[in-house]
Amino acid sequence: MGVIADKLKKVQDDIAAVCARCGRSEKSVKTIVVTKTASMQAIQEVIREGIVDLGENRVQHLKQISDEVDAFLKENKDNAAIPAEIQWHMIGHLQRNKVRQTLQVCRVIHSVDTLRLAEEINTQAHKMGIHVNVLVQVNCSGEAQKYGAPVGAAVHLAEQIDTMPNLRLIGLMTMAPLTMDKDCVRASFARARELFEEIRGERIAGAKFKHLSMGMSQDYEIAIEEGATMLRIGSAIFS
Repeated sequence: MGVIADKLKKVQDDIAAVCARCGRSEKSVKTIVVTKTASMQAIQEVIREGIVDLGENRVQHLKQISDEVDAFLKENKDNAAIPAEIQWHMIGHLQRNKVRQTLQVCRVIHSVDTLRLAEEINTQAHKMGIHVNVLVQVNCSGEAQKYGAPVGAAVHLAEQIDTMPNLRLIGLMTMAPLTMDKDCVRASFARARELFEEIRGERIAGAKFKHLSMGMSQDYEIAIEEGATMLRIGSAIFS
C-alpha cells in the first residue's frame, strides 16, 4: 500500500471504531474525499482504493480535476478494480453565475445557503433536464465570516427548496468553528442535528431528507458521534 492508501485506511478504521462505539453501522457514514489540495496521482490512488465520492470547493478546479479523473476512468475502463464512475460533490461556496458550470459535473451540492442560489440551481437544472440533490448549508456556529443560512432561517429555506421541481432536498450541511475547543465543535454539530430532526419531523422533504454533512479532517469523530452521515475529508488523507 502507498502512503495515501495507508492514510485512507487509518481514516476508515477510525470511522469504523467510532461507529462501533456509538452503536452505528459504518455503512451509515459516507466519506467524501476532498480533492482541493491533492495531486492527480494521489486522487488516482484513492480511486484505486474504491472511493467513488469526491468533493471539491472551487468550480474552476472542479472542472479541471474532473476532466482528468474522467480520462483516468476511461483509460482503465476494463479494470474491474477501478470504479466505472465518480460522484462529485460541490462542498464549497457557490456563486450563482457558476451554477451551470457546476451542474455539468456535479449532481450533489452541499452548500445551498440562500433562496436565490436554490432558484438558480433549479432553473439551470430544468434547462439541462436534470434533477440535483441539494443540502441546505446552515451556519450553526454563528460566525460572521462563515457562509450558511442562519439557524433561524433554515427551516423556511428548506420548505421553499422542497417546492422546486428540479431539486431534491436530501439534508443539511454545516461547518464547525475552527477551534481546539471540542465542546464548541460538538455544540455546533448538535445544533445541526437538532435542526435536521426538526425538519425531518415536519416531513418537509419526505424520506429523501436523510443526510447530515458535517465533519472534516480535524473533527470527523465528533461529527459521527453527533449523527453525521457524510464526512468531508481531505487533509487527513492527502497531507
